[in-house]
Amino acid sequence: MWVRSMSARSNPFEELERLFDRMSRQFDDTSRIWESEGPFARWSSEYESMALDLVEHDDEFVVTVDLPGFEREDVEIQVTDHTLRIEAERETDVEEEEEQYLRHERRQQAMHRSLRLPDDIDKEGVSARMKNGVLTITLPKIEAEEARTIDIEGE
Repeated sequence: MWVRSMSARSNPFEELERLFDRMSRQFDDTSRIWESEGPFARWSSEYESMALDLVEHDDEFVVTVDLPGFEREDVEIQVTDHTLRIEAERETDVEEEEEQYLRHERRQQAMHRSLRLPDDIDKEGVSARMKNGVLTITLPKIEAEEARTIDIEGE
């Protein structure tokens, strides 16, 4: 007689969860680059997201974003106490005369990203620079006030 123990059995819900995770990752990767022919020349959202690096130093955060093909004028940065928002939009130059393209892949592009910062920042001290398509934003932290010791009164 063949008996299967309960511990040898795999959990079907774990298998399903792994399958859905894998499908979600593949869908995300594919949706960024999938191009098709026909009426839907490019399947993507109006805005694409941008990858960034966030580094924390003792007194500041530094955000680095690769924005190849974008100029300073194409980028807008907004900052609040806890949120950094970056938007970049560029338009391709359209010639007045009819061109006979063999391949036409350059297009208007818009990207955006909002990032929740782990600490309060000094909004007035934020600076940004862009060189060779790399945007670097420096966000100084607000200096924490020193702790105050509270004396407990007795009765």
